[in-house]
Amino acid sequence: MTPEVIVNGRFLSRRVTGVERYGREILSCIGEGYRLERTRLNGLRGQAWEQCILPQKINSNSILWSPANTGPLAIRNQALTIHDLSPLEHPEWFRPDFAVWYRSFLPILVRRVRMVFTPSETVKRKVCKRFGVHNVIVTPNAVDPHAFFPGAQQTSYNLPPRYVLFLGTLEPRKNLRGLLQAWNDVKEDFRDVWLIVAGTYGKVFKPMRIATEMERVRFLGYVEEADLAGLYAGASLFVLPSLDEGFGLPVLEAMACGAPVIVSNCEGLCEVVQDAGVIFDLTERQGLSRAMRECLANQSLRSSMKEKGVERSRSFSWQMTATLIWKTLNAI
Repeated sequence: MTPEVIVNGRFLSRRVTGVERYGREILSCIGEGYRLERTRLNGLRGQAWEQCILPQKINSNSILWSPANTGPLAIRNQALTIHDLSPLEHPEWFRPDFAVWYRSFLPILVRRVRMVFTPSETVKRKVCKRFGVHNVIVTPNAVDPHAFFPGAQQTSYNLPPRYVLFLGTLEPRKNLRGLLQAWNDVKEDFRDVWLIVAGTYGKVFKPMRIATEMERVRFLGYVEEADLAGLYAGASLFVLPSLDEGFGLPVLEAMACGAPVIVSNCEGLCEVVQDAGVIFDLTERQGLSRAMRECLANQSLRSSMKEKGVERSRSFSWQMTATLIWKTLNAI
């Protein structure tokens, strides 16, 4: 008998970032044939719903897919997507209560579920090694070429003609301080260029103090979905200098929009970008500023990066990922 597929829709109550976009895009590609269980509750109340209320809606002939790092411990017939392991590997980046809960909860859940999905081979290797499991399948993030493409426009922000873009949650692992330092190193050489920082603080992360009053630096806060593609497409450079990433979806979106990309040499980003962007070494103090200076000064290099980035982005497909997830869920 074909199992009933139920989706843990707790993630749908949250503001859309990379994890939430993954879930939404997969559901859009699947279309029909599943039952969605959702809640408007967040935080501790959302966790209580997931652990206590959701299991009551699952029967023995059901398979539950939890797309956003957590799921109910009571349900063994479950597939879980783990996007990264940063709360376990770097608890110092998170609020202490969240880090303790996640480090206690996730190892139990991973060993109970029937299948684990990860967005990259990098995260798959980490999951297999850390938890001693082998039921892990890579289901990559992707990008919709109809929504993210070169020449896309946005109308919400009046931005300068030339800007370097950072987009992501303002959290310690994104290494925004490193980017601001690199900006200080190069800004005098490119007086017509601004640094645009898009994103807001996440509730589960340790508070960060960032100097927002800097020369030619503009903080946009959270950017709505409708403006993302235009923001990427207008950038002279997109920079993601993260200390750790499971995948790095904004990099893929930026490449699809024709923005040349610079990323750190953490494994997840290297796996996504490969030779389609410039990769700098986190251990080199001047690595990022040197990469930014080289790219901003060299139009030919940026043109080559743009061409390679667009081509690289086309190798990722939400429909292919959704098909893999759907077939796996129905075969469990």
